[in-house]
Amino acid sequence: MKNLNAKKFPTAGNGRWRVMMAMLLALGGVLATTAWAQPGGHHGGGGAMMFHGSPERMGRMIDHMLDGVSANDQQRSQIKQITQAAAADLKGQREATRSLRERAMQVFTAPTVDANAAETLRQQLQTQNDQSSRRMLTAMLDISRVLTPEQRAKLGERFKQRAAQREERSQRMERPQPPR
Repeated sequence: MKNLNAKKFPTAGNGRWRVMMAMLLALGGVLATTAWAQPGGHHGGGGAMMFHGSPERMGRMIDHMLDGVSANDQQRSQIKQITQAAAADLKGQREATRSLRERAMQVFTAPTVDANAAETLRQQLQTQNDQSSRRMLTAMLDISRVLTPEQRAKLGERFKQRAAQREERSQRMERPQPPR
C-alpha cells in the first residue's frame, strides 16, 4: 500500500524547518499573549475593560460598577477622571503594540526569517505589555484610594460573582452539544 503522507510535510530532520516552526510557534504565543494582555482584548472583560471604549461607554460601565457600592457624586467624578486619563494613555500604547505586531508579521512572512529581529520584536512587545499592565495598576490603585474599604469589599464580591458567571458560561459552551 502506498504511503499517501510521505511528502506532505518536510522531514523532522530538516533543521531549517524545525527553526521556522519554533519561531512561528513563538510568534503565535507572543501575539496571543499581547492580544490577551491588551486593554479591551478578548479575555473575558474585567478591570481592563474599564479603560477601553468611548467615553460614554466607559462612563456607563463605571456608573453601573459604582451603583452597587453606593458611590457618591464626588467619587464617581474622580473615578471617571482617573479612567479617562488611563484610557487615553492605554490607547496610545495599543496603537504602538499594533505597530509592533504588524512588524512581527513582516518578519515572519519574509522569504528569510531574521531570528534576531524576531527576538527584538518579542522583547519590545513584552515591554509594551508591561507598560500597559503598569498603567492599569496605577489607575486601579488611584481608584482604590477614592473608594472606602467597604466599597472596595463590595466591588470585590461583585467581581467574584461576575467571574464565576463567566466561568460557568465558558464551561457550558465547552460541553459537547448533542447531535441534532
